[in-house]
Amino acid sequence: MLILGINAYHGDSAACLVKDGMLLAAAEEERFRRIKHWAGFPSESIKYCLSEANITLADVTHVAVNQDATANLWKKIGFTLAKRPDLSLVIDRIKNKKERANVAEELAAVFPGVRFVGEVHAVEHHLAHMSSAFHVSPFKEAAIVSVDGFGDFASAAWGYGRDGEIDIDDKIYFPHSLGIFYQALTQWLGFPNYGDEYKVMGLAPYGEPKYMAEMRRIVKLQDDGSYRLALEYFRHHKEKIEYEWENGEPKVGELYASELNNLLGPARQKGEELTQRHKDIARSIQAMYEEAFFHLLHALHKRHGGENLTLAGGCAMNSVANGKVLRNTPYKHLYIQSAAGDAGGAIGAAFSVWHKLGGKRGFVMNHAYWGPEYDNDEIGLLLDANATKLTEQGCRRDFLSDEDILCSRTAKAISEGQVIGWFQGRMEWGPRALGNRSILGDPRRADMKDILNLKIKRRESFRPFAPSILREAVPEWFETDDDVPFMMQVYQIREEQRSLIPAVTHADGSGRLQTVDKNTNPRYYRLIESFCALTDVPVLLNTSFNENEPVVCTPAEALDCFMRTRMDVLVLGNWFISRS
Repeated sequence: MLILGINAYHGDSAACLVKDGMLLAAAEEERFRRIKHWAGFPSESIKYCLSEANITLADVTHVAVNQDATANLWKKIGFTLAKRPDLSLVIDRIKNKKERANVAEELAAVFPGVRFVGEVHAVEHHLAHMSSAFHVSPFKEAAIVSVDGFGDFASAAWGYGRDGEIDIDDKIYFPHSLGIFYQALTQWLGFPNYGDEYKVMGLAPYGEPKYMAEMRRIVKLQDDGSYRLALEYFRHHKEKIEYEWENGEPKVGELYASELNNLLGPARQKGEELTQRHKDIARSIQAMYEEAFFHLLHALHKRHGGENLTLAGGCAMNSVANGKVLRNTPYKHLYIQSAAGDAGGAIGAAFSVWHKLGGKRGFVMNHAYWGPEYDNDEIGLLLDANATKLTEQGCRRDFLSDEDILCSRTAKAISEGQVIGWFQGRMEWGPRALGNRSILGDPRRADMKDILNLKIKRRESFRPFAPSILREAVPEWFETDDDVPFMMQVYQIREEQRSLIPAVTHADGSGRLQTVDKNTNPRYYRLIESFCALTDVPVLLNTSFNENEPVVCTPAEALDCFMRTRMDVLVLGNWFISRS
């Protein structure tokens, strides 16, 4: 059975391919289109997945889409009759649903002359999220929570999974949404782009939660573990918000109403100085999110008990809150797959259909390397074609067939303060660079953040860089001993170690942890081992291989990024390219 899973017509469009219950390939459309968070139909991702499996669309037996226009229909009708929103809001949503209705037509346009004879399945948005969390987790049973902005008229769902079954307890419906709360307040802070919420997370440790009284006027916790928004502070429920979801970068209009300015003061304009007040409000936003999130988790645990929890949805990308789950709730084990947001809905839709059709559990996603890969011969041809440009930039290239030599030489360059582009194996699934499409630096250098921002990243100085660490070294360096392979949790670095790795220690002493296992990424593990042999530090600074663009996918994109920035070394497979 071949199931093509799709997240379409929303931010982070993506596709995956599941064969007989095993994941074969997964990729986000942005990596091929080169537009961040690309929204629309993921045609290039689909082409990649089929190519990776060496099949055609005609071989696919099922297509699963993480959206169901018929889901929660009575809730939609009830809201429309009770609230009577702006007619343009209703018409726009109906129009969008019609445009999204015929996946078979989209596939026919992408693959002319190839007939898809399988079945198309519409999977409710939050069920897809919950499946993406639980069905690929290592747990036989677990509590499951999906929290995001909106999908199929709901913003959250929770329940419990056993074997292949998922039972949904309840949902939170439009217009109430923890994701909308965070996104609207992110806009108010002067970060208007889709996906800018991580900037608020990065800014929050520089402030104090001085505005909790105001936040609790915006978000109201309910006795059943749910929450409600004070709707006077928002626009999304009563008037048309400017949304762009078609064939490009997603754009979302202003979500907050003028009443928010009356509560918090004038909104910060983009580019305006970040004052201590803004930092305190950022901290308060994060604290309010955590308060509502843990309120829900405690209610869920009270109902079902158990030690295991799985999370999905855009809000499951809140790595700061995720890192506090085991400390602040009764749960003892946490799983979040590497594309917890809407891209992950492609995997959730596919596995939901697999189990609906009687498939058994057998796959565990313990790594994120599901994208394209390129061999050394392809890379060699690319370098030959760019030989003149490399010479003009004073670059030398060497082919190092011995992995120990390759890793030792790279580790030495890192220890000398050089910035390394590291391009290996299959591209990561999800937004994080996890050692295959990474830029690496020395975590011991207090100035490494400034060096990276000057040479390559050009991003806000308050945003942290992440530590990659050998799995067995975690308890010595962090206040945890958990597996965190996908960089989805922030934990405190042990106080006595912080001065040794200042470049990856955030303002509050934390680090967004990636544990590196010898079995799932042996080359990256070997590189960190080599660095540790030189420095006694089993940690590397790891950030995504890009410069204000999606993470690089191909060797050509990696080489282009290297040549237009001031990166010192590029390691493409076994090719070592250095500037003299």
